[in-house]
Amino acid sequence: MSSLLSIYIIFLVVLSIVGYSALIYFTRTVSPVENEDEGPHTFDGISELNEPLPLWWLWLFILTIIFGIFYLAFYPGLGKTKGYLDWTSHKECDEKVKVEDKLYQPIYASYSNMSVEDLSSNLKALKIGKSLFINNCFLCHGLDAKGGNGFPNLTNSKWLYGGAPNEIKMTITNGRKGRMPAYGSIVGSEQDIESTALYVLSLSNESESSDLTSKGKVKFSTICSACHGLNAKGNKFIGAPNLTDPQWIHGGSLENIKTTIKYGRNGVMPAHKDVLTKEQIHILTAYIFSLNKNL
Repeated sequence: MSSLLSIYIIFLVVLSIVGYSALIYFTRTVSPVENEDEGPHTFDGISELNEPLPLWWLWLFILTIIFGIFYLAFYPGLGKTKGYLDWTSHKECDEKVKVEDKLYQPIYASYSNMSVEDLSSNLKALKIGKSLFINNCFLCHGLDAKGGNGFPNLTNSKWLYGGAPNEIKMTITNGRKGRMPAYGSIVGSEQDIESTALYVLSLSNESESSDLTSKGKVKFSTICSACHGLNAKGNKFIGAPNLTDPQWIHGGSLENIKTTIKYGRNGVMPAHKDVLTKEQIHILTAYIFSLNKNL
């Protein structure tokens, strides 16, 4: 927080406290009489009087202001001022994490010597793994782990970077960065892009070949095969998808494929090595492996 912003916040807080205090002070002794300047406000036989606040309500305001002053003295609230207790949300979070680590780390450690394959059949370990998944992975992959547009389905056997236990663990630990460059200007005209998209689409279905598809094959062999291979089976070492598989992360319609060729795609799987312990990653790997091991 900058010094200027800190001063601005302190000014607003102090002004609020002083303003509310002054308002309560100057209205504490108002007499319950009619407004002499404007006359009584009467409606339907009822006259509006200038009544003071009830005492219990007045004292509630006073106690709230006093509480606020003490709170600002002990806790951060005045810009950069830390408060007498030197409390921060980061410290409280770290303390809770330490308590939880002390409580749960022995449980995680008890599974660390078991293989991922064995853990993937252990109901207790899978229950822990599911909790770790919900807390860290479901925002992208969904509660059912079936992903969505731009996010992989973890319940099938189609893995960009491989679905073996060590490969899944590496993905969770270090993350992945997949990038499909924009090839619109390289492929050529709109017709060239469509012909290439038609060829790519034909790889995963039984659509009839055409002159456009044949032209697209030439473009594919020249430009796209460097990553996806001449057989279009992809390359898991760089995360290039298998284009002969009808399952597409970004959609497999002709328009989706044309958009991918034109503008490219960027996918990021964040690294969790600084978020989860090795033992937690081990159990989470087993849970994810269990989602597709029987397919």
